[in-house]
Amino acid sequence: MRLFTALWPSAEAVDDLVAALAALDEHRVAAATAGLRTFRFVPSARWHLTLCFHGDDADEHDLAERLEAGAARAAAYPPALRVAGAGVFRGVLWAGVRPAGAEDGRALRELVRAAGGDPEAHRAHLTVARWAAGRADRAALTGLLDGYAGPWWTADELALVRSEQRAGGREYRTVHRVPVTRGRSG
Repeated sequence: MRLFTALWPSAEAVDDLVAALAALDEHRVAAATAGLRTFRFVPSARWHLTLCFHGDDADEHDLAERLEAGAARAAAYPPALRVAGAGVFRGVLWAGVRPAGAEDGRALRELVRAAGGDPEAHRAHLTVARWAAGRADRAALTGLLDGYAGPWWTADELALVRSEQRAGGREYRTVHRVPVTRGRSG
């Protein structure tokens, strides 16, 4: 069992990205993924913005308490975010998550800190595809989402999520929720 703290995108944000991926030209996808072994899109039900990965040996109860305390100390308000742009990590195509403005960016960094993550090293993204091996044309892969910008959504809840390996792949289940309810500053 693995635990991580995440933000789940809104249903509208997920639906919009699903539609954008479904509209991709299959020949363009084939060209971008040529040379990659087992390229596959991640099911949209698993799209999330990881704030902190806690690992396999983390104690769920302790993490829930720390998340509550961290969120209470955070001066964050629910940041406005959108899925926009793309990037590649080793074996991963991701869609970027961008804050609406500077205050939203600060709020997101505070939520990362409250979750136990490093706000300076954090790269906000949703993993949308994976592959096992091969040589990727980074420009062609990120070009699949060139110009994409989804609808704005509000991240108003931190989720402590359990990830377990099942026969059909990883299954995510939210085991604790912490609302982000502070007001905007200023």
